[in-house]
Amino acid sequence: MGKVATVFGGTGFIGRQVVQRLAREDWQVRVCARRPPTGAQLYTMGRVAQVATLAADLTRDADVARAVEGAEVVVNTVGILHGDFDRIQGEGPARLGRIAAVAGVGRLVHISAIGADAASPSAYARSKAAGEAGLRAAFPGATILRPSIVFGEGDGFFGRFAPMAAWLPVMPVISGASRFQPVFVGDVADAVLAALHDPASIGQTYELGGPRAWSFRELLAYILKETGRSRRLVTIPPAIARLQARIAELLPNPPLTRDQLALLARDNVADPAMPGLAALGIAPKAIEAIMPPILARFREGGGRRVRTG
Repeated sequence: MGKVATVFGGTGFIGRQVVQRLAREDWQVRVCARRPPTGAQLYTMGRVAQVATLAADLTRDADVARAVEGAEVVVNTVGILHGDFDRIQGEGPARLGRIAAVAGVGRLVHISAIGADAASPSAYARSKAAGEAGLRAAFPGATILRPSIVFGEGDGFFGRFAPMAAWLPVMPVISGASRFQPVFVGDVADAVLAALHDPASIGQTYELGGPRAWSFRELLAYILKETGRSRRLVTIPPAIARLQARIAELLPNPPLTRDQLALLARDNVADPAMPGLAALGIAPKAIEAIMPPILARFREGGGRRVRTG
């Protein structure tokens, strides 16, 4: 079989990038998800039978044990923006660390988030902190990576607001002064592999941010510029934003929640006192170097020149 790596959340935005890099380094990769795909988009990342999917739920001991059995490396990229934070993001990493330790896993890398804080007003951030603490207690040598907003093809930030810029008459702004340090998904995946190669990363926590901090308003203005949309940026009062979020929470997949409002109200930038991408030998890529061709599809005519006569 060769060396085996297990990636939880391997079908997700960050997980796919990690799987691809592990396959390039000749790992046998188990891609774990609650409902793994039956298509071939992951299998083509490696040789025949090199990448295999496995139905595994991070909330079930038996599933986790089966997934990590015989693995030298385990990577956890599982994360949610709404739902049962405590069960998935709080308890899940601790379960994974405990079972991985018993199974004799050599290295474990966990994707958390900047802003993980047991005292945060956000349940998301509190669960991230609980997950880190539980993982550390069970598997002290785990490497924890905390990215800011992660961007790239298929992300959940630009991929959400760029379509809004195309059809809304104005661009709503919530907590416009809050600062973020968006980091490229490829850099986050490279950080996972760099951590696995670097013994100095054992037991360490890294905060991953891009080369520049942006306010939320600046990010929305950038989206408007790159999509060629002339929209007024309109600040939404907090009370109205909370009402909109309360209504949105009635949907199966809400575009906005009250917990996300709590996250937006706080800066999300890397702590300069903590190690980051530079400590892993990675020079972060800028939004301006990656996003223009991706955002171009949201221009009038899908980014192609529109014939006027």
